[in-house]
Amino acid sequence: MGPLDRRQFLKAGAAAAAAGPLLSVGANAQGKPVVNLQLGWILGGNQIGEVCAKQMGFYDQEGVDLKFQSGGPNIDGVAVVAAGRFEVGQVSSSPSLMLAASQDIPIQCFAVGAQQHPYTFFSLKKNPVREPKDLVGKKVGIQATGVILLRALLAKNKIPEKDVTIVTIGADMAPLLTGQVDVVTGWLTNTTALKVLGPDRVDLRLWDAGVHLYALPYYATTTTIKTKADVLQKFLRASGKGWAYAHANRDEAVKLLVKEFPNLVAADEREALDVMLQYAFSAKTGAEGWGTMDPAVWADQIGLYAELGQFSKRTPKLEEVMTMDILKATADGRPKIG
Repeated sequence: MGPLDRRQFLKAGAAAAAAGPLLSVGANAQGKPVVNLQLGWILGGNQIGEVCAKQMGFYDQEGVDLKFQSGGPNIDGVAVVAAGRFEVGQVSSSPSLMLAASQDIPIQCFAVGAQQHPYTFFSLKKNPVREPKDLVGKKVGIQATGVILLRALLAKNKIPEKDVTIVTIGADMAPLLTGQVDVVTGWLTNTTALKVLGPDRVDLRLWDAGVHLYALPYYATTTTIKTKADVLQKFLRASGKGWAYAHANRDEAVKLLVKEFPNLVAADEREALDVMLQYAFSAKTGAEGWGTMDPAVWADQIGLYAELGQFSKRTPKLEEVMTMDILKATADGRPKIG
C-alpha cells in the first residue's frame, strides 16, 4: 500500500459502508459474535492457521464465528476495516499500518503473523548479491509496491539510490534468468514461484540487510480494540491454536487448507508451509507466544520511514500504530512454540 490519501480513504470507506450493513455488531444464527477477517490478498496459504482453527472447531470453542473476506488488487482492506464494515484485517507488511496511522486513520496492529519479513532480493551465483553493498551497479527488478522496501534497504545501508538501477517488473522471476536484471524480489514463502531460479539462487533477506519490518500484521480500529477486546482475544487465542495445530500436523493442515480453498495445489502448499512456519514461530514466540511483537521493532520502523520522508502528513506515534493490550490479555492462551 502506498501513502494513503485521506480523501481516497473516506471515499473507499463510504463505499464499504454502502455495500452492506455494518457487521461489527453482527452475530450468526447461533448468536455468536462474527469475526470477519479482511485480507489484503486473495484467499490462500497465508491463512492455513486460521483455516485449521476453523475446521478443528477452535473458534467455536471460544464462542466466535470466523468468516474470511478475500482481498485483491481492487479492495482497500484498510479502508474497509477502518470504516467499520469488518472487525479484523491483515495486510502483507507493517508499513501499510504506519502510513494509515500517519493519515489519522484510527487503526492499530494488535498481533503479527510473521516474526520477520520474508521479503528477499534474489540473484544468481554467477553475479551474486549476498550483502547490501553488492547491489551497487546492479539492475534490480522489483514490483512498484516494493520500491519503498528497496529504498529503505539502501537508506539503512547508506547506499545512494543513483548507484542502483530500478526496473519495474511483475511477479515473474524470468527477467533474472534472461539477464534483463541482476536481482529480482519476492517472498521466501512463495516456494512455487522460486522454483524456476533453481539451485544457483542467492538470497539476501530484507531483515538481514537491517530493515526490520513485520509481515502479516493483524489490525482493528481503535474503537474495536477498546469496545470488543474480548472478541479480539477469543479470535487471537483460537487462531494461535490453529497455527500450533498446523505446526504439529503439517500434512493434515494442508488437507484442511485445500478443503477450505479448493483452488490451491496441495503439493505446493505443503512445501510453502514449512517455510511459512519458520516465520510464524521463533525464539520470541517460544517465550511470549504466537502472534507476539516488539514495540522497539515498530519504533525502529517508524523512525526509518520518517527518515525516508514517507509520512506526507505527519510521523505517527508508536501508540497510534500498535497496541500490546490484546497480546497481554491472551498471554496464557497463545501457544509458546519456538
